Amino acid sequence: MSDLILHMQKVAGISGSEAYLLSLLPRLRERGWNIRMLMLHEHEPGAWEFARALEARGVELDAIPLRADVDPLAFLHLTGYLLRHRPALLHTHLVHADVYGQLAGTLARVPLRFSTKHGFNEFREGRGFALADRTVASLAHVHIAISRGLARYLADTEGFDEGGFQIVHYGIPPADEPEPYAGPPRLLCIGRLIPIKGHVVLLRALAEARREVPDVELAIAGRGALEPALRALAKELELDGAVRFLGHVVPVQRAIEEAAIVVVPSLGEGFGMVALEAMERARPVIAASIGGLGDIVREGETGLLVPPAEVEPLAHAIVELARDPERAARMGRAGRERALVHFLERRATDRTEILYRAFLDGDEPG
Repeated sequence: MSDLILHMQKVAGISGSEAYLLSLLPRLRERGWNIRMLMLHEHEPGAWEFARALEARGVELDAIPLRADVDPLAFLHLTGYLLRHRPALLHTHLVHADVYGQLAGTLARVPLRFSTKHGFNEFREGRGFALADRTVASLAHVHIAISRGLARYLADTEGFDEGGFQIVHYGIPPADEPEPYAGPPRLLCIGRLIPIKGHVVLLRALAEARREVPDVELAIAGRGALEPALRALAKELELDGAVRFLGHVVPVQRAIEEAAIVVVPSLGEGFGMVALEAMERARPVIAASIGGLGDIVREGETGLLVPPAEVEPLAHAIVELARDPERAARMGRAGRERALVHFLERRATDRTEILYRAFLDGDEPG
């Protein structure tokens, strides 16, 4: 296909949305789509890491630097870029690309504009942000959310029409059958050490759970600004010997296989890739019932869902699975089956391709 499909995002490093693009864009290109990436950046090393990774996968990439959140020069540069390249479809991801891309795309008369919402954002609770986000969003022809839970959250917090979102879940590559877990009840939590990931609630829940299951332990994978405070809290809760901080872990699958249960205590999660990665490795998941996590984890079947930000229910869920390793293993096997049936990478590519074809042909999919 000769029509150019241009994806656009501000990149600072490789996280959920960037990993998704590193999977999706090469797959679309392999299927014959003329795919190109335009990266907004602030010269972060992680942006160039993403650029190299995408180009290594055969996708052409251009970059426009931002000198500030509001950069009129970058906007003019972008508008000129769109006028020169004339994409048939502009697909923006995350807030910066939505604002710059949808405005410039409208000005440059890009005929079809998509916008994908990837996650929760602390700014979304403010009325001013909600109004601005909805105003910019009105310029896009097609709205995508990466989970039904995220679409619901955007409807509740910003006033979007939940039914107006197309849903395209993230996908996961399948790997060989993992070994069953054998060992003490070991929990794993993976994610940046920032408030929204819920580590404080998890540490307090662990302290309570250990009163009933003294040998339960926790490994925390990830880095972030909260690490000193979390280490101090673990000490205060007398969890020194029960909690290990692993730092940045690659590949994450190895850490998952060394755990009996994966815990995702997030206070906000657009999708919940960690939960999906755990399920693919046949590990049960205890997750906060928020955002996309409810789309992934089946309560009582592939794991347990608990109210977000509440210590007692999380502690109870930990005790429940730690005391019953056979049930935990059954949930893990059911989780792997669900991941392989519903959440493979090719399904995300299929769904995106269906949307592109339908809207480029002028017909909305049913």
